[in-house]
Formats: sequence, C-alpha cells, structure tokens
Amino acid sequence: MDAANKSELTKKELKDLRVLAQFTSVYCKAHHDTERSPLAADTQGVAELNVSKYPVCPECSDFLYYAIKRRLYCPLDPKPTCKHCPVHCYKPDYRQKVKEIMRFSGKYLMLRGRLDLLWHYFF
Repeated sequence: MDAANKSELTKKELKDLRVLAQFTSVYCKAHHDTERSPLAADTQGVAELNVSKYPVCPECSDFLYYAIKRRLYCPLDPKPTCKHCPVHCYKPDYRQKVKEIMRFSGKYLMLRGRLDLLWHYFF
C-alpha cells in the first residue's frame, strides 16, 4: 500500500501512537514547566488517535507531530515497532529523544503500577 493512499491506521498503529503520546505526556510533565495543551485534532492522523487526555508543551508537541508523521509514512508493511526496525526514519536527534522518552516514561509508569505497559516496553 502506498503511503500517499493510506487513509486508515490499523489497530496496532493506533495503539503504538497512543502509547507514544502517553509516554511523551508523562515525560513532558516531569521535565518541562511550560504550559501544556493537547495536540490539535486537525492534523492528519491525530484526530483518529483521541489523545486529548495527553497534554504536552510546544517542544514535545513538535516531537509528537514528527513521530506521527514518520509513523504514518513508514514504507514497511507490516510495520515493526521502531526499536526493531531495520530502516530508521527518525533524524538522529529525534531518535535519541524517543529513546529518552520511552526509557523514562516506561520506568515511571511501571513503578506506579502500570504493568499493562510492560508488554509494550519490552516488545
């Protein structure tokens, strides 16, 4: 399927992007003191995600828009999780940022009883 013709996200893609939004929100809340707001739903792919309960600062919002765009236009089918992907489509600074976000937020949420995220954290 051509990325330009892609109109719907799969259930797995929606879940992966929601987890990324949740993790980014947790990271943002712990590391940034600026005002946070939900992502604008008028951006492609964001309306389907229903991530309004995960507010982020402008810096983290830019990162999330970038990550969503990269995920939407991933050339691989089926899409692997990013950490197992043979083709890294993130720029090096964004790749480092997502590692930092996932590492911090995964530990943070598991230590607070979110063991349901354990599966996503390791796979």
